[in-house]
Amino acid sequence: MRASKPVANEADDLFEMANLSPALTGLPMVVWISERGRARHDVRVKVSLVHGRRANPSRTVSISVRPKVEIVAGPEIGGRDMELVRQWIELNRDAIIAYWTGDLLTDEVIARLRAISSSPPAGDAPGQ
Repeated sequence: MRASKPVANEADDLFEMANLSPALTGLPMVVWISERGRARHDVRVKVSLVHGRRANPSRTVSISVRPKVEIVAGPEIGGRDMELVRQWIELNRDAIIAYWTGDLLTDEVIARLRAISSSPPAGDAPGQ
């Protein structure tokens, strides 16, 4: 009798992805990017719904990179967070896609990624 292969879950998928800290991306949360591997879908990023450097694998959302930046799996993400993620993806789309297709290795994609400024626009600061 053959041993069955364990079913992968989303938490396991994160181990196959490069995690990017808020310090690297400028986003308030951790983001993961990956190579295509055996995926049957187009390029995506996984985004933590929890702000900060620590992430809970059960609290993530998958967002498409092309043709349009939108949620493809998981719960809704706050409007401001989604806008920041959209800006970051658009700024780094070429590098994310090159990593997905295997044209860049992890160290190379990290060197090419650019951070966004996630500070609130003037007028949105507390006390104004």
